[in-house]
Amino acid sequence: MSNRQHNIAVIAGDGIGIEVTASTLNVLRAVEKKVGGFELKFDELDYGSARYKTKGSYTPEGWLEHLLSFDAIFFGAVGDPEVPDHISLWDLILPMRQKFQQYVNVRPSAILPGIPPRITNAQPGDLDWVLVRENTEGEYAGQGGRTHVGTEWETATEVAVFTRRGVERVMRFAFETAQKRPRKLLTVVSKSNAQRYGLVLWDEVAEIVSKDFPDVKWDKMLVDAMTVRMVTKPKTLDTIVTTNLHGDILSDLAAGVSGSIGIAHSSSLDPTRKSPSLFEPVHGAAFDIMGKNLANPIAAIMSAAEMLRWLGEDKAAEIIERACKTSIEKGQTTGDLGGKLKTDEVTDVVIKLIEGL
Repeated sequence: MSNRQHNIAVIAGDGIGIEVTASTLNVLRAVEKKVGGFELKFDELDYGSARYKTKGSYTPEGWLEHLLSFDAIFFGAVGDPEVPDHISLWDLILPMRQKFQQYVNVRPSAILPGIPPRITNAQPGDLDWVLVRENTEGEYAGQGGRTHVGTEWETATEVAVFTRRGVERVMRFAFETAQKRPRKLLTVVSKSNAQRYGLVLWDEVAEIVSKDFPDVKWDKMLVDAMTVRMVTKPKTLDTIVTTNLHGDILSDLAAGVSGSIGIAHSSSLDPTRKSPSLFEPVHGAAFDIMGKNLANPIAAIMSAAEMLRWLGEDKAAEIIERACKTSIEKGQTTGDLGGKLKTDEVTDVVIKLIEGL
């Protein structure tokens, strides 16, 4: 009987993305050997800022069509001090989200044993959230423009786009996610008091979708009040659904209060599975520590575990997660979590734990 084969496009990208991607591939090879029954085929692509600076483009012609042939995409980071951020973002990561209709971004966040609490009196288990972020429209729809450039009348518009279909599909995903979790609790984040068109539609669609999930308890919070609730009452939250911009901000806050951006992992999903989904750590390129062997690889490795689960390799995903959590609980961590290990040392610890499970 032949092994299940999964074809993975690997985009290490920039900065510490290159280092943590190398760590992750080593972990994936270890768990593949440990579990058996499946084979991962990696195609390592050179898309990134180094390519942009030498060839004038982040990607080759036809790159999106090429990526369509893969089962999943693993992504490290994008960004370079010499390249404006809006170029790196719109030339690489955002086109994939929109072209492949990866309309859900999922970012779990939890205080794990071994992590010093960032919130007073918070303990492991007090914070265990799943943030569901709309990922293709809203404030990052890419609509707008600039006129009268260089004059005193220069004008720029950034148009937030909310479609009923786009809002409904992410709301439905969020309610389904909450329904599958033990607490069956969802918080819808909004700012409809000030944004009276797009986010009033957001609220109305949430109300409509909720009728299909009578077993899910849900409430609504304005985004500014939500920041306070996340810090002062973390136990009152479980599943959270947000717009694109709000989710971008709140998920980083969630990472901070749960311990470190170095453990924050994410999935950009096409729930229809018509296109490949993308899995990446949240931390970005972090050029200040690039090449110093200081980056925490756990976020990238946990993102890969989510990728394996998406591909149906639940046992392998669980083993990786157990190994990562054990390394944290034992204090075998990088400096951001109070440990003294280097990137490659944490990677070796996780691999040895996988081999022993």
